[in-house]
Amino acid sequence: MAYGGERHSASAFLALLAGLLLLAACEAETPPAVGFAGLGGSAAGFARVAPGRALGFPADHGAHPDYRIEWWYLTANLEDAQGRAWGVQWTLFRNALQPGSHETDWRNQNLWMGHAALTGADGHRYAETFARGGIGQAGVMAEPLQAWIDDWQLASHGPANGGLGELELNARGAGFGYRLRLTSARPPVLHGRKGFSQKSAQGQASYYYSQPFFQAEGSLLLDGQRHAVTGQAWLDHEWSSQPLAPDQQGWDWFSLHLQTGEKLMLFQLRQAGGAHYRAGTWIAADGQAQSLSEADIEMVPVHFSRVAGRRLPTAWRLRIPAKAFSIDTTPLQEQAWMATRFPYWEGPIRFSGSHQGVGYLEMTGY
Repeated sequence: MAYGGERHSASAFLALLAGLLLLAACEAETPPAVGFAGLGGSAAGFARVAPGRALGFPADHGAHPDYRIEWWYLTANLEDAQGRAWGVQWTLFRNALQPGSHETDWRNQNLWMGHAALTGADGHRYAETFARGGIGQAGVMAEPLQAWIDDWQLASHGPANGGLGELELNARGAGFGYRLRLTSARPPVLHGRKGFSQKSAQGQASYYYSQPFFQAEGSLLLDGQRHAVTGQAWLDHEWSSQPLAPDQQGWDWFSLHLQTGEKLMLFQLRQAGGAHYRAGTWIAADGQAQSLSEADIEMVPVHFSRVAGRRLPTAWRLRIPAKAFSIDTTPLQEQAWMATRFPYWEGPIRFSGSHQGVGYLEMTGY
């Protein structure tokens, strides 16, 4: 069972059309974008990501219009009353056509895109929607956190834990939907060097933090059937002006919930010549974070699947020898393909070995 579709109200369609026309005009004056989804393209005129910037909350939950690209990204590993596993994804992307655009009308130069997905053992559903900034159709406010596009929303219900103590999440697409309550007693976790997350040896980087300690409860709707669910969720917020080097083709990214209470984030950015840039964060059960470098991490694909006409590594062996960590991952649904404007694989996984648990895998650029 697989479904994909784009949701457009009349106003959304007009906003998208206007945005695409502006984007085409912009691209006519600049070199072609490189890297997955143009993320390795020129960042001339936009703010530069540099070490030493102190992240502050709740202010940094909001949008950063001086930077070219930004996303708020939530995944949840869930289980229903019958013990069946489910996965939920909710992502809001902001792409700036020019830096520093704050206008509250049609002059606003930010384009917004939303992705929502529901994955089970029997299939994968997704939806995609677009909006233009400045007209109220999409946006993000920091305090309290309110991130929305059309009727999809991620909203904070209080100031606790940097504004991430309690959130409500909802989205819907053709034949599916979800509404979740997310709670956490821990502050956000900063990746890299106090939130400065390097992405290449040439210095490309992003500002990047997570809240990986959410407990989730709520309901899923699939083909008219409602399912009560509970589980764990992970929120990422990342912004940059050039997060990829020009020769980086895409990435493989893992967020893992260990049964022992620790959390683990790992990624590799694939170079055109075959080399990979790797990094990650080991997060103790009490929230203390330790950065991992390329020398600490081993990532090896162990099984490939045919997905959307592509050969994708859907099962992996991950090792961190210094932590006596060695696991094998398996997908809940091999065909968790997001056939969106920029297509990618995104789905829940399980893992076993030295540690047990669940998590999410994202693979782009294949």
